[in-house]
Amino acid sequence: MVRINRVVTRGGDGGETSLGDGSRVGKGARRIEALGTVDEANAAIGLLRCAVAAAPETDAMLARIQNDLFDVGADLCVPGTGGERLRLTDASVERLEAEVGVLNAGLPPLTSFVLPGGTEAAARAHLARAVVRRAERDVVRLAADEALNPLLIRYLNRLSDHLFVLARACNADASDKGGAADVLWVPGGG
Repeated sequence: MVRINRVVTRGGDGGETSLGDGSRVGKGARRIEALGTVDEANAAIGLLRCAVAAAPETDAMLARIQNDLFDVGADLCVPGTGGERLRLTDASVERLEAEVGVLNAGLPPLTSFVLPGGTEAAARAHLARAVVRRAERDVVRLAADEALNPLLIRYLNRLSDHLFVLARACNADASDKGGAADVLWVPGGG
């Protein structure tokens, strides 16, 4: 269990922060950049949850994803690929893949690229997807320099797929009720 007694520590006032193994790194380090973007993705999903609160199954799915993203952060904050620390597992990736399959099963096939928008929930899902893609790029750059759990990249890649399909599902649900549908790309701006 995590226990936080003090929020203000002044430990980072010199531009460094501590990793999970106790080592200190600059706040501009690639690992910290990746951690920050994963945190930003988690916050974007929290904002998305506000727009889907009336759909308990979707909200619960997103709550699990937020917990997964904390696991991603815990994995990233300890250098290396193994050891006694919390590491992301195949189960999280497999769960995302299964959820994508279920969400996508009820959607019409894509005939065009989809623009971010439609309903508020879909627009928030697209924003979260874009932040997750940035987190994935940050982790890929970090993995080029340091050993990482390879599941981190797979998880973030699947999560961006998941959020894309969820955005489409939000729009399809609204369309079924007479609301907005996917906003399709029109070559040349239409």
